[in-house]
Amino acid sequence: MRTENKNSLKTLNVLLSYMRSDRPAVFISILLSLVSTAASLIIPIYCGKAIDCLIGVNKVNFDEMVKDYIVIMACIIIFAVVQWVMGVVNNKITYSLVRNIRSDLFDTCLGLDMSYIDSHRHGGIVSRIIGDVDQMADGILMALNQFFTSIFTLAGTIILMISINPSITLIVVILTPLSLIFAATLAKKTYGYFKEQSEKREELTSYINEISGEQKTIRAYSAEEEVLVKFRNINSDYMRASKNAVFYSSLVNPTTRFINNIIYAMVCLFGALTVVDGGLTVGALSSILAFSGKYAKPFNEISGIVTELQNALACAERAFEFIGIKDKKRLYDGHVLSESHENRRDGMLSLRNISFSYSKDKQLINDFNLDLGRNEHLAIVGPTGCGKTTLVNLILKFYNLDSGDIRFDDKSIYDTDVKELYTNFGLVLQDTWIMRGTVRDNIAMGREADDEMIISAAKRAFCHSFITKLPDGYNTVIDDESGLLSEGQRQLICIARIILYPPRLIFLDEATSSIDTRTELKIQALIEEITHDRSSFIIAHRLATIKNSDRILVMNQGKIIEEGNHESLFAKNGYYRKMWDSGYPRISRQI
Repeated sequence: MRTENKNSLKTLNVLLSYMRSDRPAVFISILLSLVSTAASLIIPIYCGKAIDCLIGVNKVNFDEMVKDYIVIMACIIIFAVVQWVMGVVNNKITYSLVRNIRSDLFDTCLGLDMSYIDSHRHGGIVSRIIGDVDQMADGILMALNQFFTSIFTLAGTIILMISINPSITLIVVILTPLSLIFAATLAKKTYGYFKEQSEKREELTSYINEISGEQKTIRAYSAEEEVLVKFRNINSDYMRASKNAVFYSSLVNPTTRFINNIIYAMVCLFGALTVVDGGLTVGALSSILAFSGKYAKPFNEISGIVTELQNALACAERAFEFIGIKDKKRLYDGHVLSESHENRRDGMLSLRNISFSYSKDKQLINDFNLDLGRNEHLAIVGPTGCGKTTLVNLILKFYNLDSGDIRFDDKSIYDTDVKELYTNFGLVLQDTWIMRGTVRDNIAMGREADDEMIISAAKRAFCHSFITKLPDGYNTVIDDESGLLSEGQRQLICIARIILYPPRLIFLDEATSSIDTRTELKIQALIEEITHDRSSFIIAHRLATIKNSDRILVMNQGKIIEEGNHESLFAKNGYYRKMWDSGYPRISRQI
């Protein structure tokens, strides 16, 4: 329980730090709360005065009564206008807060280490950025609308009640906080339930996201019933967590109102006896009854605020936990070697004594060394799972090394700005990615390029013919799930990206795996042309595609077991020759 309280306080402090940029708006909101509270408290005073104008039968002071009602109407108008303006200001504060938090969440998402993305469901990340932030916004908006008004109302009603009758005020002040104590006790319990509710909502969102993207596989294997059963189980867990949160939070308001209604009845009783004794006028009694109701109302509102705030803080805590990952992204605590390596080549890329594992108990790459010279074409082959693609991921800083160092242009990639590093890299991976946008935007991918350059790159990558057949040509909006493009066409668009702005080092990881054989031969010739005066790092299963590489590395179990060009490796009659002779996928040059 103490841990939860500390977490909620810490989360509240972070929330307040996000509101620093909106201090003027918060100050205006506080000022408007003060004005609206003053207007609402003046109304009962003049209502009481108006009642006291009824002196007896046919004895009414209409002049004073009219003046009182003018003041009452003016206060009602002021209260209504101020409440509207305060709502606008509070909405601005809330959604400015939401915008800033969501921006940080998205920034964190873009900078996450790939190991985090691989080990967490994507739907869970979406749930934190969308669902949790929306839940938090609802609680914050409610708190802003009611918190300051409640505080000012409490202070104002106490002062005014004391000025009318201190004895009755004492009854109200002593008994009313009982409702707040009860609300605070329940709030401690609801925080845990609201956090569990957010976690279950994340799990449900993740599962729905996963299933919606795999409908073809589910239907192909008739797995609908199994998927439905699992969904129902997750949905039931979410319902249980939600029911617990709602049940305990729903106890707060009726209980506090029950306590306050008893107090109101006691004030009526003692007030009536005081009027009979001549200690109060009927108008004064009506005023103090109105004030006692107003005094009790903030306790009802605060109890509701506390409940909503617990929900908001539980959601905010999960959001800030995610933002906190930003401080850990792309960190490297491996051992960086000194610049004086033995047997060091004057290459553009150098891997020195690197070690890496996805799990602590199983080493994938251990004490690995590699040099890539300038304008050298290096190919890596080997069985599935030997670490070929992992090497590319390490060079691109998608994962952090366990130890060792990777240097590009004789500078550690961990001392190089990510944007500067990636400006020199171009990659076409086996897993293509198409962002939601036009075909033109997907080829340019954030770089400045005119139509002529984009169309020229598309023609060279053999994209132009199928792009022109799309509904709006280069202006057709596509994405990963649109179904407008085949896997091979998507891969060609990815190849067009590196043709548009050829980088110094090109990574090709099964770059033509989804392309037909004839087009692949043309693409291979094009890639050889592009990489003529550049370095390339090629991973391939089809051995014929890397036959002309300057150097071929054969990997197995995270180590280089053979090295040389095609002729020398073929002549060795070793692992490479066995792969070639065993029918390892390759393209016949005679096609």
